[in-house]
Amino acid sequence: MSAVLELSDQQKLIQNLQVFKIQGQDKHRRPVLRIIGKFFPVHVSIDALKKYLEAEIYPSLNGRPFSILYVHTAAKRAENFPGASALKSTYEAIPAKIRENMKVIYFLHPGLQSRLFLATCGRILFSGSGLYSKLKYVNRLDLLWAHLMRDEIEMPEFVWEFDEEADRHCPTIMDFEEESNHPSTVYASPSLDYCRASARCIA
Repeated sequence: MSAVLELSDQQKLIQNLQVFKIQGQDKHRRPVLRIIGKFFPVHVSIDALKKYLEAEIYPSLNGRPFSILYVHTAAKRAENFPGASALKSTYEAIPAKIRENMKVIYFLHPGLQSRLFLATCGRILFSGSGLYSKLKYVNRLDLLWAHLMRDEIEMPEFVWEFDEEADRHCPTIMDFEEESNHPSTVYASPSLDYCRASARCIA
């Protein structure tokens, strides 16, 4: 059984993996917080995550409006998803002013299961926060560059490879960017227990 890392070591791990990085701007000249889902180590505690964000990310935003780019490419539930309750807890710990300055979340390469999970449970887990209304699905990198400054955003090679492979296999389907950003309108409201249980399929 592997030893549990100290809180400070967990924070260093998050830093070294570059899960979170403020990089570039969107077309409105707002800074972009890039998050690489595949890089997130699931064994990191939520306390370590919160402390890392408080120490390294929030101060760097300098009180400015900003956008988030979440790269879901190749992320796996067992390796990279901390759980729905953990996500909710982390979001609720974000200072109110920073949440207010969070203008949009670009969700790159969403899988079907993650779309369904957010469509059915997003309103429950983040009710009253306005987070779900800021979410924009983006299926292709070409579509992302309509919103972000391409030359200022670094992408891991596997993201480019995934995008090229998807384009070869389903070029027509992948051309739709935000065809159903808020499909929750067609679902009945689920319970919180259902949302927590359904999180096992988010990847």
